[in-house]
Amino acid sequence: MATKILVVAELLEGKIRKASLSAVTFARNAGLPFSVLVIGAGAAGAAGEITAFGAEKVLVADDATFNGWTAERFAPTVAAAVKNGGFDVLAFTASSFGKDIAPRVAAKLGAGYAPDISSVSNEGGTLIYRRPVYAGNAYAKAKLLTAVQVVSVRQSEFTAAEASGGASPVEAIAIEAADAAASKVEFLGLEAAKSERPDLGDARVIVAGGRALKEKFKDILEPLADKLGAAIGASRAACDAGYAAPELQVGQTGRIVAPRLYLAIGISGAIQHLAGMKGSKTIVAINKDTEAPIFQVADYGLVQDLFAAVPELVTELNKG
Repeated sequence: MATKILVVAELLEGKIRKASLSAVTFARNAGLPFSVLVIGAGAAGAAGEITAFGAEKVLVADDATFNGWTAERFAPTVAAAVKNGGFDVLAFTASSFGKDIAPRVAAKLGAGYAPDISSVSNEGGTLIYRRPVYAGNAYAKAKLLTAVQVVSVRQSEFTAAEASGGASPVEAIAIEAADAAASKVEFLGLEAAKSERPDLGDARVIVAGGRALKEKFKDILEPLADKLGAAIGASRAACDAGYAAPELQVGQTGRIVAPRLYLAIGISGAIQHLAGMKGSKTIVAINKDTEAPIFQVADYGLVQDLFAAVPELVTELNKG
């Protein structure tokens, strides 16, 4: 029977990433007491950002000697925090950070691992996890039978938690010795894309383009995205062809998103792409192919040449 949860917060440039708040929402939905672990360089300074979200306590493992990230270095500290605190559920957001460290910690704890969950229910203290399978075409329910359970939660399914007031006590914990494998891994640096546009995972509106845009990908999409204050996404085909940067990819092997408005422009709607965006609240598709699979999930569809339709749309929006 699950009794309390430890949420691991993700740091970026000394600040807690908004993505971490999805794991806080998971803990709230589970209906169990929870604490938050902030780990890494700058953790002590960032801890104050998470004290108003209803945690029983905020644990801080500040590694001032290592300004970087490797799972091999920090997994022992996360595992020790679970054991020493008597936590039986460990939660990460299913970001690159979470997907990197969660399996390693689960192995250390001998814990069952449920990745990419989309919802949780508490049935008399037993947590039941719902997660997508078959590229999101079906859902499975899972129950973990191990003493400790590890989960990662989809940011697109668990909205970022809002502050609830109060001030959780902050407690420093020690950084444990790194795994032996850590000596074989060297952190070279972080190359993070810088943009004034919203992050794909946080954006309320996303304008996404497919391979049909070719070399005019930016010319066509950027004016519309600027007008809507939107993030820009892309299909895998557009990224593989070099028309869009890899970090813009939406889909099963890219980012999983669920904005309020998703405009799919020149995207046919392969099953792998649909798996990454069909949770969007409203989907608008523009494609000249009437048989494009994207129209099967779209709330609104326009069968027209995108090179004419999108500039006309921008013109009309500018009139407003």
